[in-house]
Amino acid sequence: MVISVLRNHTERIRPPRALHCEFPLGRPLGVPGEPAFQRRVLDAAFGLLKSKEGPVLEDFPEVIEDSADEPLSCAIPPRTDESLAPAIDEARGLRKAYNRALERNGRTNVGRLADADGIEGLLESLIKVANGEDLKEAGFPSGTIIEATKDLMSYYEEAASALVDHIPAARAAESWFFKETAAGAVLLEAKAKLKEAEWPAWMFITSMNQ
Repeated sequence: MVISVLRNHTERIRPPRALHCEFPLGRPLGVPGEPAFQRRVLDAAFGLLKSKEGPVLEDFPEVIEDSADEPLSCAIPPRTDESLAPAIDEARGLRKAYNRALERNGRTNVGRLADADGIEGLLESLIKVANGEDLKEAGFPSGTIIEATKDLMSYYEEAASALVDHIPAARAAESWFFKETAAGAVLLEAKAKLKEAEWPAWMFITSMNQ
């Protein structure tokens, strides 16, 4: 049994039982902080197990619309060290916000390739890629740059969550990262350079909608 947020994909894959939820990507159970709503989604999904034959594809009756592409309104800390690359100075300035988010949540998605202490090093390597250096020379053997980008995006999005007083729209923090931050600009430039170099997995450097 699966919960789907991309109906056309589910139609092609044809899993035994699928509940399609017209929700924003990244929120298959609905809006965070609404356990009663999330329970209704789960009850509907597990209810599909009563079907004796498949494939079954049903639609959850409630729809959630979300301004996913509108960047989060989140202030970026001012620069404190002009000797550093803008993205590195920016990431350093967000560390306190990241620490607050970690203390509040008790968990983090940072750590695939580096922990929070390693974010500046990842950015140094990404800047090299953005400047046209080979992946291995920049410090990314065996395609590990994808893991690095996940750590970087998680670091920024978690820091952003500590700088706002509300639950943001789905992917709003992601849009903020790519449209408003120096690190996001570095990542987009690195993606462009890898595309020019015909690196086969260049499209996975960022989310598919970026």
